[in-house]
Amino acid sequence: MRIDEILARSDGDPLFSFEFFPPKTDAGEENLFAALRELQALEPDYVSVTYGAGGSTRTKTIDIVAQIKQQFGLDAMAHFTCVNATRDELRATLDQMRDAGIENVLALRGDPPPGVEGWEKTEDGLEYSRELVELIRDEYDVAIGAAAFPETHIHATSPEDDLRFLKEKVDAGAHFLVTQLFFDNAVYFDFVERARAIGITVPIIPGVMPIVKLEGLKRMTELSAAVLPKGLERELEARRADPEAVSELGVSYATLQCAELLAGGAPGIHFYTLNRSPATRAILSALKLHAPWRRG
Repeated sequence: MRIDEILARSDGDPLFSFEFFPPKTDAGEENLFAALRELQALEPDYVSVTYGAGGSTRTKTIDIVAQIKQQFGLDAMAHFTCVNATRDELRATLDQMRDAGIENVLALRGDPPPGVEGWEKTEDGLEYSRELVELIRDEYDVAIGAAAFPETHIHATSPEDDLRFLKEKVDAGAHFLVTQLFFDNAVYFDFVERARAIGITVPIIPGVMPIVKLEGLKRMTELSAAVLPKGLERELEARRADPEAVSELGVSYATLQCAELLAGGAPGIHFYTLNRSPATRAILSALKLHAPWRRG
């Protein structure tokens, strides 16, 4: 089912989705499908699968999305980037997605390949994600998502320019937006208000990542421009020697964060799972029991 159709349903309940990345090893693939089996019982509205840097997992992304649909009966979205591909190569990949029955695509400019500094357009390729949205809109019958950056894209010249480029993606045909991860809900609510003020009307789904480990967190926040609130950073550091305590705090914080977002009118939650299930299972189970969107 198309995600824009799921978002248009009339029951008023929020949309819940999980994001995974293509594993690089057989053990990683076993972990991914174990997580999918465990999360399937929570009946997510859809799951998504990312693209590797430089389009390095293009075929694997399509294969995993198709397998998720066939084996687990879940609606799935494939991430798709402009990196290292001509227009004809982009169309060929979109043809593969269509033939695999994929109905949802997250259109992204993408990051340069590892070791390459700065963004470079491929000859006879595309420069901006807006152009990718237009290509998909004109030639393929799929739901199109795009990325949004509540704390401003790291390469944007200003928050205002970033929002202007976002509106161009929506005007080009994006049906919904999924945000980069963030840890301060005030950032999301302010971003939505500013987006609405310039005429962006499509659903803006917040992306939430439960913190279960400190390793890699600093690099992840640097890449996404996400700022850790001082209080959260202090409490995480106080538990650095106790990984279990870090995870407990991270799950508790994310649960409260999601509850506030839903009570405040967010159309759903997109969970960045990092291919693990326990934290997301605990958070989503608590949310479904409490149903904060009915109390907002």
